[in-house]
Amino acid sequence: MAARGRLHGTVSSGRPAVLVLVVICVSIEVLLQLGDAGLFGMPRFRSVVYEYGGFWSGLLKDWGPNYVAQPWLMFVTYGFLHAGLLHLGLNMVTLVSLAMPIAERVGSKSLILLYCASILGGGLGFALLSDSFRPMVGASGALFGLAGAILAWDYVDRYTLHERLWPVARAILLLALLNVALYYAMDRLLAWEAHLGGFVMGWIMALLIDPRSHAEPPDNP
Repeated sequence: MAARGRLHGTVSSGRPAVLVLVVICVSIEVLLQLGDAGLFGMPRFRSVVYEYGGFWSGLLKDWGPNYVAQPWLMFVTYGFLHAGLLHLGLNMVTLVSLAMPIAERVGSKSLILLYCASILGGGLGFALLSDSFRPMVGASGALFGLAGAILAWDYVDRYTLHERLWPVARAILLLALLNVALYYAMDRLLAWEAHLGGFVMGWIMALLIDPRSHAEPPDNP
């Protein structure tokens, strides 16, 4: 019997990779919180970390970097920084909910590859589309990449079964509307460019990592 979107593997097989990603992000924010309280690091510790690890579009133009590799490393480092506990909490809950089924389907190594590629895609999207002079931080570019991967596989499964593709299009439309709503609700401080870049990269990487459909094609009469 056909089972569209059936994910293979066991839940436990994906837990280590998901746990590693969560622990890294949480640990960094804990240090930043301790710095905010004056218990760790130096004065303005969070600001200094953002200066060195956040994504600064100006570094791709005529700004001077704090260290030689910063214009390159910031395409990855920004994705492990957050703007506070609420930002972190929302992203980590989303990370667990999206990453677990992906790890079940393709395994921990492919999940990490997909996640890192989506972080890079988010940075590329921000670099190409944003003219902001503010630092960009957060894992949401990678999270939109995970969402893009899930929708890419759902598209393949539906196409294989000759089923309606509207549910996939509807999900993409809802994500777009969510970005528009949050963009204005957050006084235009939402990095939608990173979300778009991450989503596109996640979709592409999903088809490269696992192009197979996990739905059974219908029998011919």
